[in-house]
Amino acid sequence: MNTIISTLVLSTTITTLLIMINLWLPQINPDSEKLSPYECGFDPLGTARLPFSIRFFLVAILFLLFDLEIALILPLPWATQLKSPLTTLTWTSAIILMLTLGLIYEWLQGGLEWAE
Repeated sequence: MNTIISTLVLSTTITTLLIMINLWLPQINPDSEKLSPYECGFDPLGTARLPFSIRFFLVAILFLLFDLEIALILPLPWATQLKSPLTTLTWTSAIILMLTLGLIYEWLQGGLEWAE
């Protein structure tokens, strides 16, 4: 019972402390960019028909692709305890090789360059 009470008291104390610090340390001079509801760099008051660079979407898709592939590697520490760790190592090596080759290909094609 002491463990539960001490855990509740500790979590309540830390929560209260963080809330008080948050209230005591507000940002006095907020930046106009921080007050903007958009974080993409577009002017929120301008026209909605402005052209934009397709490279932004290319990099976003590449990020999602590599993020998804990394998520496939996350269960690796538990998969090494299966009956056939050699199969796990083979599939993991194939995924890492595919990621590396994809990154090299995009790098050589200039897909990661923002300026031309």
